[in-house]
Amino acid sequence: MAISKTLVDELEKRRAIALEGGGADKAAARHAKGRLTARERLMALYSPGTFQEFGLHALHNTRHFGMENKPIPADGVIVGTGFVDGRPVAGFSQDFTVAGGSLGEIHARKICHTLDHAVKAGIPVVGFQDSGGARIQEGVGALSAYGQVFYRNVQLSGVVPQIAVIAGPCAGGAAYSPALMDFVIMTRENAQMFICGPEVIRAVTGQHTTVDEIGSAQVHASVSGNIHFIAESDDHAVAIAHRLLSFLPSNNMSDPPHTIEPDLSVDDDPGFDDLLPADSKTPFDVREVILRLSDGGDFMEVMADFAANIVIGFGRIGGVVVGYVANQPLVKAGTLDIDASDKAARFVRFCNIFNIPLVTLVDVPGFLPGVMEERRGIIRHGAKMLFAYASATVPKITVILRKAYGGAYLAMCSQDMGADRVLAWPSAEIAVMGAEGAVSILYNKELAQAEDRQARARELADDYRAEFASPYLSAGMLFVSDIIQPRQTRSAVALTLRGLLSKRETRPPKKHGNIPL
Repeated sequence: MAISKTLVDELEKRRAIALEGGGADKAAARHAKGRLTARERLMALYSPGTFQEFGLHALHNTRHFGMENKPIPADGVIVGTGFVDGRPVAGFSQDFTVAGGSLGEIHARKICHTLDHAVKAGIPVVGFQDSGGARIQEGVGALSAYGQVFYRNVQLSGVVPQIAVIAGPCAGGAAYSPALMDFVIMTRENAQMFICGPEVIRAVTGQHTTVDEIGSAQVHASVSGNIHFIAESDDHAVAIAHRLLSFLPSNNMSDPPHTIEPDLSVDDDPGFDDLLPADSKTPFDVREVILRLSDGGDFMEVMADFAANIVIGFGRIGGVVVGYVANQPLVKAGTLDIDASDKAARFVRFCNIFNIPLVTLVDVPGFLPGVMEERRGIIRHGAKMLFAYASATVPKITVILRKAYGGAYLAMCSQDMGADRVLAWPSAEIAVMGAEGAVSILYNKELAQAEDRQARARELADDYRAEFASPYLSAGMLFVSDIIQPRQTRSAVALTLRGLLSKRETRPPKKHGNIPL
C-alpha cells in the first residue's frame, strides 16, 4: 500500500514554509542589493544535489514578549552537510530574513549539532554569519547558547579546519565564534563586525566613531587583523572558501590534498637569477620568488593587507601543498614587528596542526627597533615565532635569500629552531647583526679618527660582511645545508619536500606548551 497522500501533502506543505524562510519579498530585497539568501549561500558552496539538511523542521523555544505564537522557520539557521570538490564539508548559514537571524537555544543547538557531526566525521566546517545577535527575548538562555557554540569552536580547533564567512552583521558576543575559527572571510559591503557599536562607545567613552571605522572589512583586514580575506560579494566569498579548502586536509589525521606525480621535474629555472636587485639594500617583492616556486604560479596569500612586512599563504611545489612564510623587503625592509610576529606564528601553528609542510624565505634585517615596539611587548610577540617554529613537527625548509641577522634569523626558522633543511643563495648574509651596525660598535674609535668617516665605514663594513656574514662561513659550520644558485631553488625545495613527506617527529608528552600569548 502507498503512503497516505494526506501525510505526503502535509510534509510538502511544512517543507515549503520552512524552505521559504523570511519570504519572497525579503529574498527579493536581498537580491536587489546583490546579496544571496542564507540557503543560496549553502547551495553555492556545495556541489549541486549534495546538500543534506539537519533540523529543517526545528521549532523555537521563545515563550515571552509575544514570541510564543510567532513562527520562525528553521529557527533562523540552515545547517547540514554537502560535498565540495568531492569531499564532505559541514556548514551552517544564519538567515537574517527570519527574526534577524537571532541566536536562541534551538538555533544554537542546530549549529552545535553540525559542529559535533564535523568532529565525528572528520570534515571541515564553513559557517555563514549573518545575525542581529542574541535573541534577547530568551534572556540568559541566549547567552548560554552562545557559550555552547564557543565551546565547540574550541573543541574543533586543531581537529578540523573551520572557516567563517561574515556576510552580514556580526556584533557583540557573536563576533567571538568567527574569532575562534581558523580563517575568516568578510564581504566588503553589507557586513560589519564589532564588540561595541558606535553608540555604546560614545556613551561610555565620549568618543565619536562610525561603523566603518571600527567594524568594516577593510579595517579588520588592514588594522585589527581580525579577518584573513575580503570578498567583494557573497559569490566571491564562496569562491575564496572553495580555494582555501583545496589546500586543506579534511582533519588533523589526514594529509593535505597533494597532487603528487611519479615524475618530478628537477630542471633549473634561470628566471630565479633575475629576481634579486644587484644592490643588496634595494627592496624587491618576495612574492615574485613565491610565484616562481609555486606550481603554475598558484599562490593563495593569506592576510595580504595586514602586517605586509611578512607574507604568508598556501601553494604547491612539485604537487606538495606547502605553507609559505616570507619576509617582504618592500615593507619596513622586511623587519619583524609585533603584528608580523603574530601573523606568522599563528599561520605556522595552523600548518603544523594540519600536516602542511612549511617553506620559509628569509630576508630579514632584524626585529623592528622602536620605543613603542619595546613598550608594546616585541619580546613577547617575537617569542611567539620562536615557539611556533620550534614546536612544529611538519617538514620545515628554509631558504635564505639575503639578510638573516640576529634573533630574527632564528625566528625565521634557522636550523637551531628545527629546520630540516636550510638552503642559502650566494647573496645570503648571516650574522649576529648587520655589517654597518657591527662596524659602528667594533670600530668606534677608529672611525672617530678617520679623515673620511663614511668612506672608512663602508670599507670596514664590506670587510666585515665578507668575513663574518658570508654564507660559506655558516655552511662551513653546518648551520646551512647547502649554498645553491637561485635557479636551482625550485628543484632543490621540491626534492627536499618529496623526501620529507614520510617525516615523523615526536615530542615529550604534555597537554600543550605555554606559548607567550
